[in-house]
Amino acid sequence: MRKNIVYNILLSLSSILFPLVSFPYAARILGPNGIGEAQFIFSYAQYFALFAALGIPIYGIKEIAKNKEDKEATKGTFLSLSIVFFITSIIASIAYVCSIIFIPYFSGQVGIYICAGILVLLSFTYTDWYYAGKGEFKTITIRSLIVKAIALLLLYVFVKKEEDLYAYLGILIFTILGNQVYSFVIIYFTNRDSHYQLEFRKHLKPLLFIFGATAASSMYTVWDSVLLGFLTTPLAVGYYTAAIKCIKLTLPFVTSVGAVFIPILSENFSQKNYQAVQNNLQSSFYFIVALTIPLAVGTILIAPEIIYLFSGKFFTNSILPMQIMSILPCMIGFGHLFAFQILIPADKTKEVFIAMLIGLMISAVLNFIITPLYQEVGASIACVITEVSVTLAYFYYCTKLFSFKYPWKFLGQSLTASLIFIPLAIGLKELLTNIYLYTAVIIISCVVSYILIQLYVFKNIFLLNYLSKNKLLGGE
Repeated sequence: MRKNIVYNILLSLSSILFPLVSFPYAARILGPNGIGEAQFIFSYAQYFALFAALGIPIYGIKEIAKNKEDKEATKGTFLSLSIVFFITSIIASIAYVCSIIFIPYFSGQVGIYICAGILVLLSFTYTDWYYAGKGEFKTITIRSLIVKAIALLLLYVFVKKEEDLYAYLGILIFTILGNQVYSFVIIYFTNRDSHYQLEFRKHLKPLLFIFGATAASSMYTVWDSVLLGFLTTPLAVGYYTAAIKCIKLTLPFVTSVGAVFIPILSENFSQKNYQAVQNNLQSSFYFIVALTIPLAVGTILIAPEIIYLFSGKFFTNSILPMQIMSILPCMIGFGHLFAFQILIPADKTKEVFIAMLIGLMISAVLNFIITPLYQEVGASIACVITEVSVTLAYFYYCTKLFSFKYPWKFLGQSLTASLIFIPLAIGLKELLTNIYLYTAVIIISCVVSYILIQLYVFKNIFLLNYLSKNKLLGGE
């Protein structure tokens, strides 16, 4: 268990460090307009790839985890879901190509959009759900690190001037497909000679519910950049991309522990071991709050410095959107807790679908009303309101269906402890004029003060256990 958490946190750190090193370089070379154009093309293809996935990356983890002791059943599940994934990838690819050909917006750049369509065509090669279900996070982590290292090298070699937009886009695509294709080939040739039973019918109904949820979710996670591009300009997409990338840097870390819990909680729910579920949920709750509340307060205070350091002086329009979206890691963290650690492991996919459908409707209404008027700022407001609405819907279903308890007191303690950041930020800004020194000092000061207040003022048990015993889980 602990090794899987360590590997998943390492994977999350790589997902943070890679953009932290690559995006500032690309942003300064390509500028807001180039970044916006590349992100729009990439996001449009990714949107169709999400439809092709049909919810398999989430559903597959649960099914593989349930049968991981039965090798033949595991292989049968993998092959059954992979065949479905392949068929949906072909269908999604046809739909993608038709949209590129027949929608006038894409005329003049059909070629590059068709090339980006490889993301859709090969989306079926995504197999991290198989390894996650088996608890093999080491495999996922090592291969991902290798691909990210290669992508970083390619970025510095081939993106040197503003005209290298398409080279940058190709590298973005490689970061997705490099690991996927290699992993799929390895698994396929390992399992192809096995004796297994293909079962499509039993997977169909739950997949359709999760697919509906995934489709609705993607409307306000991937579609935000796409819709912004349709309704405004690539420049607005560039500003929004810089802001959302800064905000989402921490998301893999926020959800890393939860990803490890999904197969475990699926097993707990199937065995009706609700006490084990309660213990794991409490650990997740503490982790999410301890990380995201101070992160939100800190982001609001030093957003100008972060945007300048991360994207450069031409992205000042990204500051306000970043401050608006500072609450996203907290909302997404709670959403992940309620949906992917309670509702989906408990086979409540219908409720997840309804919650995401609510988010879809709210997102569509808000985006079409305020995004054309306020561009990247409007998109940020719509994004935050949508995520809050979906998380509240998840929570409603969790409280309606289960009686789990959450340490809400810790939420108030974390917010109180984070308020010390305000005088620290104001005082240090008066003393330190160098932006690099100020940013480093304020981050260190805030982290240290937050931990000290939690330990010595609130006597926080979670942090005491974690720091003294190096334990994240209460059990094994």
